[in-house]
Amino acid sequence: MAESNKLKIFGTGWCPKSAILANHLQAEWIDFEFLNVETDAQAEQTVRNLYQGELKFPTVMFEEKHLKNPTILELNKFLKENNIDE
Repeated sequence: MAESNKLKIFGTGWCPKSAILANHLQAEWIDFEFLNVETDAQAEQTVRNLYQGELKFPTVMFEEKHLKNPTILELNKFLKENNIDE
């Protein structure tokens, strides 16, 4: 069962930026779901739908809002704006 109100990272296992974002969230004890766009066809399609058919990652998504390839500062701002920083 997919949780639409859960923070998600769409990335790959080999992408350093995906790992950096996931590690940051883990260090902050923020619950999230990691979706691999190479092995999960639905995750891949979700990302392609956001970017006119292009596969861009890492993409961070919460509900209907998303960020493409954010820095840690941009991610922290996104978390705070969406009350996910607690």
